[in-house]
Amino acid sequence: MTVIQTTLQIILLIVVVVMLFNIIIFVHELGHFLAGKWRGLQVDRFQIWFGKPIWKKEIKGVQYGLGWIPAGGFVALPQMAPMESIEGGDKDRKPLPKITPMDKIIVAFAGPLFSILLALAAAVVVWGVGKPKDFVPSTTIGYVLADSPGERAGIQPGDEIIAINGEKVNGFAGSLESITERIVLSSGDKIEFTVKRPGVAEPLVLTSGFDRPESKWFQRSGLRQVGLAPAGPATIGDVVKGSPADKAGLKGGDVIVSVDGKPLFSDIQLAQYLKASGNKTVTLEVERELGLVVSVEITPEVPVKPEGRDPMIGVIWNQTGDVDVRIVHPNPFVQVADSLKMMWVTIISVADPGSSIGVDHLSGPVGIGQMLYSLLQTDDGWRRIIGFMVLFNVNLAVLNMLPFPVLDGGHITLALMEKIFGKPVQMKTLEIIQTVCALGLISLMLYVTSKDIGDKFGRGGGKASEEIQFAK
Repeated sequence: MTVIQTTLQIILLIVVVVMLFNIIIFVHELGHFLAGKWRGLQVDRFQIWFGKPIWKKEIKGVQYGLGWIPAGGFVALPQMAPMESIEGGDKDRKPLPKITPMDKIIVAFAGPLFSILLALAAAVVVWGVGKPKDFVPSTTIGYVLADSPGERAGIQPGDEIIAINGEKVNGFAGSLESITERIVLSSGDKIEFTVKRPGVAEPLVLTSGFDRPESKWFQRSGLRQVGLAPAGPATIGDVVKGSPADKAGLKGGDVIVSVDGKPLFSDIQLAQYLKASGNKTVTLEVERELGLVVSVEITPEVPVKPEGRDPMIGVIWNQTGDVDVRIVHPNPFVQVADSLKMMWVTIISVADPGSSIGVDHLSGPVGIGQMLYSLLQTDDGWRRIIGFMVLFNVNLAVLNMLPFPVLDGGHITLALMEKIFGKPVQMKTLEIIQTVCALGLISLMLYVTSKDIGDKFGRGGGKASEEIQFAK
């Protein structure tokens, strides 16, 4: 691919990401707009993104525009609440007819409702066309990093983890119930693993600590790690010509099942065994087509280039079987329910002082855009994007329902207070509260965006992640 083609592809991907953002925001604000029209409210402006418009056009008394700050959007409904200090507008206009608290609730709720409807629409598309499962099914440990919290707790390769902190696990990664997510989202100073060990009748309960990779002040804080990797077949994808593996007769498709008589649970485990053995000759038990098992003696060698590497046998591992990427067709309502659950768990984790999840782990427009850009470059990326649309729109709906002024949930809360007490909150007081909350939200957006950008400048993965990545 030429430089021009690569540049055009990057530009196209960026355009697609921006369009997706605009669609999501437009649909949400369209809910407010249509509800406002239905309830007979005055609509001044309908703008995507904040700030002074870089494009605007007035149609039938409504100014439509595109702001220069790429975050959010709004419909200016002056009868809902005094928003001139945030959205701009005419403070000296003639008083408009008052509207009922129920009108305010309906108009405020319409935005999150339309976001949920867009999530359901995307979920229906996923139901039809499918999406990759992106799930690591194994709950058996294939490798434990030396001197890691997992090793100190007594976890061993071959152990099957059945529960973490008393909650059952489902797979190693790819769901809220998986081992990785249970570790990352755990609370407190210790993590309790319930494991089944080969040859041991009763499950063992092992208590582990955790490590967190170091990060710089402008980056997100590290997530919890225990130093574990899932079990998987050590399948050879290809053999380097002239390497020890080539000389020993190994070939693509061979599955190494043991080394020196010890069961092998992952290719990482073999890499670390070879590292510890040095140049010593080892015996591999290899399974081939039709169930044929052969014994092969092989002597690892230190590669000439790059310098400083450990002894290797010269194979390229086939890791396509580690992650289940089959196309699945989940029920639309299950997709939305799962997204709601993920959002709830995130909010609870951020609020939990015993958790390692903080506000800095949230993502702003830059981080979400980077994620969309990355997804678009994967195989079946368009399917993953549609699946992400379900999660994102559910998140947008839930966040907007939080009872803070300037958010939809804040408008609903104020309308309920007006209904209960028989009068709205004083205009001057409300304007001050909304301005303060708006500044708070903008500050939060800038903060998480700084983390989105900071993480792009590199991060020390920590001992656990570095060694596991190297072993692969």
